[in-house]
Amino acid sequence: MRRRPALIAAFATLLLGGLGLWGEAATAEGPRLVEEAAVTWRDPAAGFGSWSGIVLDADGGGLIAVSDKGNWGRATLERAPGGTLTGVRLDAIGPLLDSRGQPVRRFDVDAEGLTIGGDGRIYISYEANHRVVVHERIDGPATLLPRPAEFRALQNNSGLEALFTGPDGRVHAIPERSGALARPYPVFRLDGEGWSVPFSIPRSAPHLVTGADLGPDGRLYLLERDFSGLLGFSTRVRRFELTPDGLSGGEVLLDSRTGRFDNLEGIDVWRDAQGRIRATMISDDNGSFFQVTQIVEFLLEGDSDAPGPRSTSAPRPRPRPDG
Repeated sequence: MRRRPALIAAFATLLLGGLGLWGEAATAEGPRLVEEAAVTWRDPAAGFGSWSGIVLDADGGGLIAVSDKGNWGRATLERAPGGTLTGVRLDAIGPLLDSRGQPVRRFDVDAEGLTIGGDGRIYISYEANHRVVVHERIDGPATLLPRPAEFRALQNNSGLEALFTGPDGRVHAIPERSGALARPYPVFRLDGEGWSVPFSIPRSAPHLVTGADLGPDGRLYLLERDFSGLLGFSTRVRRFELTPDGLSGGEVLLDSRTGRFDNLEGIDVWRDAQGRIRATMISDDNGSFFQVTQIVEFLLEGDSDAPGPRSTSAPRPRPRPDG
């Protein structure tokens, strides 16, 4: 979602930093995401920044990101021998293309969600002109998927914020807002040539949806964000069990203090070479001088990691080298 809280973010940095209130992400008994590393990603390339969606390579060594300015980026993630994130290097960047092979423009640029479908293709969701498209490769032309009336009815600047691929390989989309504080978020699922709403996610104010991913434990990880004006952003991650009847659970794995992180919008949950579950998140800097692009990585601790749908099926598709 595009915002312009430049001066507000600057005041928050000075205020919270000066008062020593940044602190660590809130923790609780039981499963929780514990921050391991946070790096600031900078690059002078034209079009860099405003990243909203992220997908990592299978080994956590690289990523694809999309921005709400209508661009894609591919980068290498630099890691210490034990796997800790130490840096990031931009390898390539370019404009997202429409179905004619032309750069998206005007009201069509606001890319938000990103996932690799069970067919290995790249799916991207957009808001403003609410839609989902699919690419054979990230630098190639898009194919526009069907747009039901429910997509057109979504709120401006609060549309299809999150995409994830289910254990059956089908793509799911979640809007940033549900339309009412007590109304659950509808979860749209791509079923062949159309979309259905097989289940919904309970809305828990004041946070709004910014990203989602199916973890290697077969559970759905929902990234949410609240914007508190002068105080900045707070981040929450909830985790749900996927069952034949829909979702259950909704335990909070991360609930950060306001101002602890920048505007985290994209999430990828994966398993590293040591068998640990990691959650990698990226922030949208809104193209603001006073904000930064952060990549923050967390380890899941205090969890028994019970088998889930994905742990008994084929590995999740990941970007191809030419993707």
